Amino acid sequence: MPYPVVHILFFVFCVSAVAVYATFRSISQRQATFGSSLNLLLLLLVGSVCTLLPDVMIIYNLFVNGTIEYCWIGSIPTHSLLFSFSAIVLGTFAGYVVYQKVAKAIYLGLFGEVAFSTHLLLDDACGASCYYFYPVYSERISIFPFMNISFLETGVLNYLIISFVSVSFLCLLIMMALYSLHHFGFEFKYEFKG
Repeated sequence: MPYPVVHILFFVFCVSAVAVYATFRSISQRQATFGSSLNLLLLLLVGSVCTLLPDVMIIYNLFVNGTIEYCWIGSIPTHSLLFSFSAIVLGTFAGYVVYQKVAKAIYLGLFGEVAFSTHLLLDDACGASCYYFYPVYSERISIFPFMNISFLETGVLNYLIISFVSVSFLCLLIMMALYSLHHFGFEFKYEFKG
């Protein structure tokens, strides 16, 4: 599994790319102020904390048990979509404390969920399967091996379905991040030139 710095860098430069791009563009055009940069700093802080949330138990176990076992909090695996609700709650709470607006708080919670999910995907891509659907399905599964099959093994229809579902999951995360960033004022702009 990737080290924490890889999770944070992936989140900042891949998921938050629009926010980073918009901020650098505003700075280069001398439109940004310190106050406008606070939105980006809050997004990066909440996202960085949420992307590390699945590994939160490693700190406890390292000091208490002397091990680096970190996959469970009580009976709930930390690398699951069920535990990802903690990222939604954390992001929403932080958003409400800072903005005092429910809508912005919810978008920050959604952004936290995307950051959490990128952690699961990076771990999965590196060969560590996750308990995605716990408690409905309590076995580890991995998404990426399904993307690495050929249509000769499964048939063209199964190959197309598996490919579509796998890529759609990644696309959904990117769209959730872009949707959240849009509500904080970060966006790419298209200028039609006819």
